[in-house]
Amino acid sequence: MNAAIIFVLLLALMLTGMPISISLGLTVLTFLFTMTSVPIESVALKLFTGIEKFEIMAIPFFILAGNFLTHGGVARRMINFASSMVGHWHGGLALAGVMACALFAAVSGSSPATVVAIGSIILPAMVRQGYPKSFGAGVITTSGALGILIPPSIVMVMYSVSTNTSVGKLFMAGVVPGLLLATFLGLTTWYLARKHGYPRLPKASWGERFVAFRKSAWGLLLIVIVMGGIYTGVFTPTEAAAMAAVYAFVVALFVYKDMGWKQVPRVLLDSAAMSAMLLYIITNAVLFSFLMTSEGIPQAMAGWILDKGFGIVTFLLVVNVLLLLAGNVMEPSSIVLIMAPILFPVATKLGIDPVHFGIIMVVNMEVGMCHPPVGLNLYVASGITKMGISELTVAVLPWLLTMLAFLVLITYVPQITMFLPDLIYK
Repeated sequence: MNAAIIFVLLLALMLTGMPISISLGLTVLTFLFTMTSVPIESVALKLFTGIEKFEIMAIPFFILAGNFLTHGGVARRMINFASSMVGHWHGGLALAGVMACALFAAVSGSSPATVVAIGSIILPAMVRQGYPKSFGAGVITTSGALGILIPPSIVMVMYSVSTNTSVGKLFMAGVVPGLLLATFLGLTTWYLARKHGYPRLPKASWGERFVAFRKSAWGLLLIVIVMGGIYTGVFTPTEAAAMAAVYAFVVALFVYKDMGWKQVPRVLLDSAAMSAMLLYIITNAVLFSFLMTSEGIPQAMAGWILDKGFGIVTFLLVVNVLLLLAGNVMEPSSIVLIMAPILFPVATKLGIDPVHFGIIMVVNMEVGMCHPPVGLNLYVASGITKMGISELTVAVLPWLLTMLAFLVLITYVPQITMFLPDLIYK
């Protein structure tokens, strides 16, 4: 009964158009003051201890690094490098877009940042070359979603905070699925381009490829610093995030010189605003999670599922449907922070690896970012392409179906996810 009241109250507040963070906070406070005897002191204590985690510090640093790179000319050099490698294949510039999104995802940790950085440069170039705008929009909207699967990923840090799962293991687990999804999206792009006879670029010589690689090397080196540092144990994921922010600042300002000192305060303010927004959501989600646990809702749910004899296959199917439905009304950060504390105890009771379960959630978030009505990538792409949301929804359909097929594969073949973490952490 209490569970029903909590969720009805949360849904009612969200339907009024209230921001999710405030909806969460009001739901918790209303329930605590009227329907439960939990001491208010313990709530205040939980509020501070819940966000007093070293991992949370990684979020503002990764946001700052992503913003420096978005403004600092890294994206353009990555596109040039990708074009020199795959531009001569069918749909060359579109394939370069997929590859550039995968590379930029590995330095930004954010899907919207990837869509903006790569899309704003490559979409006008594709239209000039004769590609339909809808095709280019479909490629960039879905490939941009790689930003939260290929590490470092802000959403993975949030899952780690919610479930006390190792961020390092999650980052390693995202590498193989991220590269595999990039390959699948590339194959879909190549097939459609070949079918419709879209233009190709002249084949670049190895000399031209080397020059393009050398120019983009400073940006690509950030991938080595972050992942290499975590993998070798030189620094923790949070320290890696701080290193990434400092490195991105130096590259944007002193190496590529595409960003001046005048733009630095703006980047700092934008990063601070986004970090504050996410930390506010986290704070309210911590309270919501505390309320759920104190009312015994996850435990009751786990007991009910085990009593009904649901196996891993059925449970994961229900999880995917639930998360895809949540993706219709919420953005990824909120879904992870609300759903992870509820579903995670059930998953562990069924013997599902916490890292594998985290990657399943992240892939669901990716799909959610590319379909209406709340798909964040659709809105970002709409701003770049000046296309309507309904028009964009039709445009992304072939890649969206590819992502759904990939979700099924990742869900039921855990070896894809666990191969690298098992190899490194054993």
